[in-house]
Amino acid sequence: LRHEAVIALHSALNLITSNKFKKARKVFEHALNLDPSNSEILVEYGQFLEYHHNDLINAEHYYTRALVKQPTNLRALELKKRTLPLVEEIDQKYFYFIDNILKEFYRIPDTNPYLRRAKRNAYYLHIYHSNGIEGNTLNLRETQYIIETHLAIGGKSLIEQQEVLGLDLALQYVNCTLVNRLGLITLEDILEIHRRVLGFVNPIEAGQLRKQQVYVGSFIPPIYNDLPEYLDDFLKWLNSLDDTRDLHAIELATIAHYKFVYIHPFIDGNGRTGRLLMNLILMKFGYPPVIIKKSERFIYYSHLKQANDGDIRPLIRFIAKCTERTLTELIQQSQTTKITRQDLRLNDDYDNGRNFIEERVIIIE
Repeated sequence: LRHEAVIALHSALNLITSNKFKKARKVFEHALNLDPSNSEILVEYGQFLEYHHNDLINAEHYYTRALVKQPTNLRALELKKRTLPLVEEIDQKYFYFIDNILKEFYRIPDTNPYLRRAKRNAYYLHIYHSNGIEGNTLNLRETQYIIETHLAIGGKSLIEQQEVLGLDLALQYVNCTLVNRLGLITLEDILEIHRRVLGFVNPIEAGQLRKQQVYVGSFIPPIYNDLPEYLDDFLKWLNSLDDTRDLHAIELATIAHYKFVYIHPFIDGNGRTGRLLMNLILMKFGYPPVIIKKSERFIYYSHLKQANDGDIRPLIRFIAKCTERTLTELIQQSQTTKITRQDLRLNDDYDNGRNFIEERVIIIE
């Protein structure tokens, strides 16, 4: 495969000289599929994206990947050194853009009935999507019914319904107890979140660090004997102003989320607990809880894998986009709308890209 990848690389370079850029891109991608760790292919593809697509962000990402695979690659070092400041400037401008949306959000009075309704419906959506990312098949209507009534739905998985109740309790704990509390985030806080997330499904393991090795696909988390040391280092970093003061809130929350799921301290519920921890940090900085849609789970997982491979910035940009979307939709929902009487179908088992606004309208109707 490596030999075939090199042949594909030379074919892509020949296509570039013939100005056949669309075909060249496909051949580059084929070469990377054959040998994703080939630093030469990574560098050449990065340069192709930079010079022929003006895509600095992805170009710098491939230079970074090349350096992870071959730290002594001088071309990758030089190219990364040149492009990194430009990419960082682009990222900072995007954070500034989101901060301005946040300011617009805070100009909406808390007494606005449409905003209050939007926040309430966003609560249901957060639980629906966070559970859905982990494979829960309950739709939005069923999720809301369970939260509001605490009654079981016949013919549906009892475990999935217990997952809804657990995440509901955990989100209440974050919203009502942790967000407004002064002081550091502690291990006990994380254990209490997890105790609620998993409390109905597995009360024995809920709030307990795992005592066995786990495997997440090809990724192997730290061994269980080392968990206390890993968590201690993580919390020292999270609560240290020296380490985090220069990070934007979205950067801090995303990196904390990644570090937590990398440690993978529990048998189950790490993703849901990690996303709650991420939103706790964002809320402490004044942001609303961010929703990652279940239809985005493969993109989300791919960015987590990229972070494992040495570049966390794609994950940060993904969470930033989710933050922008959440804020924008809350602002839109705070305004009087004429679509509340429309007959909108709710089909959460097949997410065809409908935005949250339609789902929220259905819920209130």
